[in-house]
Amino acid sequence: MKVKFWGVRGSIASPGPNTVRYGGNTTCIEIRTDNNELIILDAGTGIFPLSQTLLNELPVTANVLITHSHWDHIQGLPFFIPNFIPGNTLRLHGAFDPVSGKGVEQVMSVQLQYSYFPVREEEMKGRIQYVTLNPEQSVQIGTAKVTPFLMNHPVVDFGYRIEVNGKTVFFTGDHEPPYNIYAPGDAGYGLYQSLIDEKAANIERAMHGVDVLIADCSYTTAEYPSKKGWGHGTFDTCFDYAKKAGVKVLYCTHHEPTRSDAALEAAFTQACANHPRKDGDPEYRLAREGESFEF
Repeated sequence: MKVKFWGVRGSIASPGPNTVRYGGNTTCIEIRTDNNELIILDAGTGIFPLSQTLLNELPVTANVLITHSHWDHIQGLPFFIPNFIPGNTLRLHGAFDPVSGKGVEQVMSVQLQYSYFPVREEEMKGRIQYVTLNPEQSVQIGTAKVTPFLMNHPVVDFGYRIEVNGKTVFFTGDHEPPYNIYAPGDAGYGLYQSLIDEKAANIERAMHGVDVLIADCSYTTAEYPSKKGWGHGTFDTCFDYAKKAGVKVLYCTHHEPTRSDAALEAAFTQACANHPRKDGDPEYRLAREGESFEF
């Protein structure tokens, strides 16, 4: 299996000289199975440069797994070049939205209104298909078994476990470790804590034993208190996840958009110092736009 990063920034694209080493595009990750089947995790601005490379292998069938519908994870979809060329297929997978009462099709329909984009879906020459997923109900994409898991974010958010020929990847999407909103002693504390414990155990089970964990490491531990409830993790919480789950490699991603490359490296170096590696611990890496990992 091959993993390639096309977008590793969170919240908003952040191009410029201070982000050139790790990249300024928002979330997009290319997965290739051993049979070269194409799976794309999220469709942030990074999907545009990815789509340019696909022109060398038309026609393509691209299976895009959307973690959630916040802009930084979907805003590249209207610019996915194969959509404009006959013979190509974009198969969009994602969650049902209980607020709107619609499936993953709304990810495209909202963006392709004339108020926001000059081309309607009906005018695109490629074929677009929609697959609305349910938590923990696996689907088969070619040789890959894909299982969505509910994560913790202000909207419905799926993490994805992808298994191919005994190789596994888990991507958290945007995720904040669940916490109890009640104070100890409050009437609802005990019941809510049982729900939190169950959810946390389920998330750790989803990550368990994967070869590659790609995780939302937006903040440092010092920054987190002012960001609590925004739906993002820290370097330290993701290092803990990786160790508990027994993963082989952790890639830290969803880099804070205001953080320069130098500051990003400093934050990562501090997190590594907080978690000195022991035998059996994961390898820790910073996700970098353009980097590939094959295993």
